[in-house]
Amino acid sequence: MRVPMSRKKGLIALSPLMVFIVMYLVTSIIAGDFYKVPITVAFMFSSIYAITISGGLSLTKRIQTFSKGASTENMMLMLWIFVLAGAFANSAKEMGSVDATVGLTLSILPSSMLLAGLFVAACFISISIGTSVGTIVALTPIATGVAQSADIHMALIVAVIVGGAFFGDNLSFISDTTVVATRTQGCRMIDKFRVNSFIVLPAALMILILYLVMGAQLTSPTNIPPVNPVKVIPYIVVLICAIFGMNVMAVLVIGILLTGVIGMIDGTYDLYGWFGSMGTGIVNMGELIIITMMAGGLLEIIRANGGIDFLISRMTRHVKSKRGAELSVAALVSMVNVCTANNTVAILTVGGIAKQIGDRYGVDSRKMASILDTFSCCIQGMLPYGAQILMAAGLSQINPIEIIPYLYYPLLIGVCALLAILLRYPKRYS
Repeated sequence: MRVPMSRKKGLIALSPLMVFIVMYLVTSIIAGDFYKVPITVAFMFSSIYAITISGGLSLTKRIQTFSKGASTENMMLMLWIFVLAGAFANSAKEMGSVDATVGLTLSILPSSMLLAGLFVAACFISISIGTSVGTIVALTPIATGVAQSADIHMALIVAVIVGGAFFGDNLSFISDTTVVATRTQGCRMIDKFRVNSFIVLPAALMILILYLVMGAQLTSPTNIPPVNPVKVIPYIVVLICAIFGMNVMAVLVIGILLTGVIGMIDGTYDLYGWFGSMGTGIVNMGELIIITMMAGGLLEIIRANGGIDFLISRMTRHVKSKRGAELSVAALVSMVNVCTANNTVAILTVGGIAKQIGDRYGVDSRKMASILDTFSCCIQGMLPYGAQILMAAGLSQINPIEIIPYLYYPLLIGVCALLAILLRYPKRYS
C-alpha cells in the first residue's frame, strides 16, 4: 500500500511550477511588459530549480528524468508537427498563398462576419478532424493575414481560431480527449456527445453572437487586390485533407509540396528559394520547440517527484456527495492539466480515480466523461505554455500571453460546465 505523501513534500514537488509562474507571469506583470522576461529563460530557471530539488537521485539520473519528459513519443510527434508547420507556413506566405486566401476571404465575407465566420470555420474543421493543433495550423496563417488587412487586433483573431479549435477538441468523435474520457468512464461516445452538447453548445452560441456584435464595428478594406485562385490551392487542399481526417503531418507535407510546385511554376521562387523559405520557417519555430521540450522535462520532474499523485490524493479527501464528486473531479483534472500541459494526458492520469469516485457516489458515467473532457479543454485552451497556444503564437509571431485575455470560448465552456455541476444540469444525466 502506497504511503500518502506529506503536505510539505507534495508542495515541494509542485514548487517548480510555482517558480515558473513567479518567474514569468509575476515579474512580467510587475514590469508591465510580457516581453521583458523571455519565456525560454523562465522555463530554463524553473527547470534548473526542478532538477536541483529532486533529492534521492544522482545529478545524472535527475537530468535523465528531465530528458525523458522532453523527448517522449508524444512530445517528439509535436515537435515534428512544429517543424513541418513552420516550413509550410513560411513557404506558403512567400509564395503568396496567405495574401491570396486573405483576399478571397475578405471578398466573400462581409466585415461584420469576419470574426464569426472564422470561428465557425474553426469549429467545423476541428470537429471534423478531432484535433485542435491541426485546426490551428490550418487556419492561423489565414487569420493573421485577415487581421493585418482588416486592421483587427492580432491577438483577438488568433484567439477566435484557438477557441473554435477547442470546440472540436471537446466534441469530436475522433478527438483523443473524447476517446480517453469515454474509455476511462465506460460509456459510449454518442452518449457522451449528447451530454457534452447540452453543456457547451450554449457557450458556442453565445460566443458566436458576441463575435457578430464585435464584427459590426469592423470595416473591411476597400482596396482588396485581385485574387490569384491558383495560390489558394495549398490551403484548400490542406483544409480538405484535414476535414477528411488525414494525419496532420501528412497534410502538412502535402501543403509544403504544393507550395513548392506552384511557387516554382509561378516563378515566385526557384528550387533554392523554396528551400530557403522552408528553412526560414523552421528556424522561426526554434523558440517554440525549445519551450515545448523544456516544459515537457519540467512537468516530468514534477510527476516523478510525486506532484501529480499528491494533487490527486489531496483533492479527493473530502468528497461526500454527487455534486462534491463532480466538483472534485473537475478540480482534479484541471490541476493535473496545469501540471502536464496536455489535456489527453490529464484525462488519462485521473480517469481511473474519476471512475471510482463516480461509481461510489452514483455519478452518471456520461456526465463524468463530459466533465473530464470539458474542464481539461477549458484549462488547456488557456495555458500560455500549452502546445495549442504556443503554436498559434508562433504562427502569428506574437507573445502567448497576449492571446489569453481574448480566449472567451475556453473560459465560457468552463463556466458552463461548472454551472452544470452546481445546478445539476442536464437533469436527465445528473
